[in-house]
Amino acid sequence: MFHQFRSDYIELADKRILDALNKYSLEQNIPYGFDYHSDNAAKYILKTFGSVNGKVYFLEGGTQTNLVFISYCLRHYEGVIAADTGHINVHESAAIEGSGYKILTVKNRNGKIYPEQIEPLLKNNSDVHTVKPRMIYISNSTEIGTIYNKKELEDLYRFAKENDLYLFIDGARLGSALTSEENDLEKTDLGNLCDAFYVGGTKNGLLFGEALVINNPELQKDFANHIKNKGAMLAKGYALGIQFEEAFKDGLYFELAGHANEMANLIKDGLLELNLNLGNSPTNQIFAKCDKEMANELIDVFGLEKWIEEEDGITVRIVTSFATKKEDVDELLNYIKKLMK
Repeated sequence: MFHQFRSDYIELADKRILDALNKYSLEQNIPYGFDYHSDNAAKYILKTFGSVNGKVYFLEGGTQTNLVFISYCLRHYEGVIAADTGHINVHESAAIEGSGYKILTVKNRNGKIYPEQIEPLLKNNSDVHTVKPRMIYISNSTEIGTIYNKKELEDLYRFAKENDLYLFIDGARLGSALTSEENDLEKTDLGNLCDAFYVGGTKNGLLFGEALVINNPELQKDFANHIKNKGAMLAKGYALGIQFEEAFKDGLYFELAGHANEMANLIKDGLLELNLNLGNSPTNQIFAKCDKEMANELIDVFGLEKWIEEEDGITVRIVTSFATKKEDVDELLNYIKKLMK
């Protein structure tokens, strides 16, 4: 069977994460995340990202993290601003709106949104009859693999503060964004340029889990109660703490993400040599447009996801992970070469 490039969470976990879980499998720990592993992991994370007044909360998955945090911050007459391609708008089965909070969408520019796009939305939602904008939601990396640079993030956060909005960063693929060759953000910028962000583990070599970092002290009050109220407090919370402790104690988290990006770059270079039309993604998601026959075969053989179907072809998504090997890349590229011949 050929290596599958469907997503970055189809393998269970990096061996070092599994070894850590196995090491402490019979150790007795305080449940619900009040254990020393979770404390250690939180300290590593806050130091890494420069969040001086921050607090870390461990949750199980991205949709859960988005829903729990957004529902805590908003009242039911308030809405969250997101790109039309934003994960909460497209791929979370209306989890936010199903819970009573409207998503106010903005047309994306290469997967991102900018203050000048949000400003008209604020003007059009400024009276008692409309949904009041209260939060800006962005993803880094975005749903199409692009990343925010430092100036873009600074501009968004400044705009948010000037307009009494929260800025929340979905970091499901934060590792890939921060280890991209095009990234100019320092890790510590995350602790200073948003109200909250999360560090995605599920899509970066952990068995499961996301670490939500709330920088804004005002949003920390009783948040743990809200997690429990939403049914999102894992009884064996130390299973999350052990994983993030292992991932952050010596840089494993960024090693795994950097490897995924390195493998993606090899694929991109190979596809460009074959003159395939690629999207502008500097991270571990690759979007390639092929003729329909080739695309459908690659979908069947390598598990690629069909992204966009048009009359003249299909754009497929290729995703590398912590587990992708050089020989897997070569296998994919050689197969595509044969198809093109």
